[in-house]
Amino acid sequence: MIRAAMALAKPGGAAAHLQVFIFHRVHARPDPLFPSEPDATRFDRLCTWLRHWFHVLPLDEAAERLQEGRLPARAAAITFDDGYRDNHDVALPILQRHGLTATFFVATGFLNGGRMWNDDAIEALRGTKLSRLDLAGTAAESLGALDLGDWPARRRALSQVLTAAKYLPATERAAFVAAVLGASQVRASDRLMMDDAQVVALHRAGMQIGGHTVHHPILRRIGDTEAREEICSGKAALEALIQAPVTLFAYPNGVPDVDYDARHVAMVREAGFTAAVSTSMGCGDRHSDPLQLPRFTPWDASRTRYALRLLQAARWRGQRAG
Repeated sequence: MIRAAMALAKPGGAAAHLQVFIFHRVHARPDPLFPSEPDATRFDRLCTWLRHWFHVLPLDEAAERLQEGRLPARAAAITFDDGYRDNHDVALPILQRHGLTATFFVATGFLNGGRMWNDDAIEALRGTKLSRLDLAGTAAESLGALDLGDWPARRRALSQVLTAAKYLPATERAAFVAAVLGASQVRASDRLMMDDAQVVALHRAGMQIGGHTVHHPILRRIGDTEAREEICSGKAALEALIQAPVTLFAYPNGVPDVDYDARHVAMVREAGFTAAVSTSMGCGDRHSDPLQLPRFTPWDASRTRYALRLLQAARWRGQRAG
């Protein structure tokens, strides 16, 4: 029944819709700080659904066939952003077991022991033994004191931290998040992201590797020269690593005209990328810009609600998230 409904909502050929799924992490066990993020058991279940409901294609092939009007019905692609270690350790074996391929967009500056700024905040609020975080007198004092008494409180506190820090200049943001991490009395892990060998292993396993800049900046918040360097250097580093062309790109954060704009689309094209994805919600069609394909993944836990959300998404054409 669901498969038939997907075929009607997501036809092939000239009227085709491309459903691109976006993931970041697949935890080995459920994460109480991010209850909607998949763990291994849940991701395995999702892969069962996707394999049954969709014709899952490599993203480069899907993007090309979409533009040419040759996409099959129920077409989909699976993507992961940032380059987390669990992409290799947890997600890859599950994808292989289901015979599915995915594209992994890697920010090269965090490989081999690096850490993204938001993960400092996440590690702090997940791992601290404190029930209250007093940030008075620190670079994050605008947050005051954060209640961390239970997991819902920690989720609210994390939202406050990330919202306050996200669009700060890089130096201020680093100091802000360092203050939160320092006050938490937590030592953040240096094993969150993949190393070079794991990226190569994904490639050798038949997965696609895509560019995601070097340091994951919000492109509209930096100068054009720096943005071009981030895009091109990330691509070059990945190509040197896997010894193959890298033709796919994901915009950091990815909201059109908020996190990137037409200047950056032009840079991505000039760098030699043939397809790119945003975080604009919805499905792509033959009128979609191949360098700004939308992505959407339901957050529902039940099979029926997950499917209904996907059927609803078939009516969206690159709407902004949030």
